[in-house]
Amino acid sequence: MRSNNLQYVPRLDHLRFLAAAIVFVFHWYHHFFGHWQANPVMNGTAMMVDGYTGVSLFFVLSGYLFMTIGLSADGPIHYGRFLYNRVLRIFPLFTFIFMIALSLTRDKFQPDHLLYFFATNLGLTAPTSSHFITGAAWTISVEFTFYLVFPFLVRFAMEQGVSYLPRLIGLLLVFKVGGYLVAERSNLMFYSTLLGRFDQFLIGMWVAQLFSGRVSARRLPGIVPLAALALMFLLVEAQGHWASFLVEAPKNRWWVLWPTIEAVGWSLVVVSYLGWRGSLPRWLNLWFERGGEISFSLYLWHAVVIFIVERFVKIPSLSGIRAIDTAAVFMLTAMLTWWISRLSYTTIEQPFLGLRKRYVDGG
Repeated sequence: MRSNNLQYVPRLDHLRFLAAAIVFVFHWYHHFFGHWQANPVMNGTAMMVDGYTGVSLFFVLSGYLFMTIGLSADGPIHYGRFLYNRVLRIFPLFTFIFMIALSLTRDKFQPDHLLYFFATNLGLTAPTSSHFITGAAWTISVEFTFYLVFPFLVRFAMEQGVSYLPRLIGLLLVFKVGGYLVAERSNLMFYSTLLGRFDQFLIGMWVAQLFSGRVSARRLPGIVPLAALALMFLLVEAQGHWASFLVEAPKNRWWVLWPTIEAVGWSLVVVSYLGWRGSLPRWLNLWFERGGEISFSLYLWHAVVIFIVERFVKIPSLSGIRAIDTAAVFMLTAMLTWWISRLSYTTIEQPFLGLRKRYVDGG
């Protein structure tokens, strides 16, 4: 995604596309096969079975990107313009999805449901959470809450140095422990609220503060990003084995620290890939850039495409050979999701993106 406030970094788009792809595979697998059941066997499938980790990568990337913008600026971030840009980036498509959700839940509509526009991740009656096809929108409220405080955080982090954000993360941990003891369903609280997710943004910011000026040199050999990605696979395998969110148990001590550990793992992937001295083949680089560009649409549209395809195409029903039909249906779903997301991006998102303004000086 190109910005008025930072020189374009194609590899950030690659990572956005990776995050959207992980969530897509997670939802596709469970809608066709997994049926939202955990798989505690450590057999290399956790990135698919517990692919909600892609959301964490999105959050880490947000923290990293905006901190990088803040560090490159000649002065503080202009708060009003920053929020103006964030509204233009997120709310046109989100508003569209929210109105769809209200339509789907019309028979249960209450006037106070309109307030869920600002808190889609809270409560039991959020219209977007009532159906799988709009359920992914819960993350938008978490992300926008971070946007509300980010310009202050970047200013304080730059004034107080690299110790500021870790101190904030430590203070947050105290409330996480308290929240675990108080909340009846602490797993869900850590999964879907700012208490559980805020440190993922903060860790992304902190890693940018530590390394963003160094990764541009691109001196790291290919073994480094591969090792970071392998470590992330192992972490998700461990989480899926001992404390999958899909397990019905409402409380697990692992979740007090898991979002933090997860964010550290993804941060290592981000900085090692950005600092990798090699490059992808040109055709793959182009596809990843395009995928990153439409990643927001991919994220919000993929569920409805998966749902429709699953209703009309069963496995095996094409050739009768399960492996072939599985691959065919997956490719069909992926291609339809890509095409519809591209259409959504050019129709809903792109016209508003052209209205954005600079919110930093210099850069």
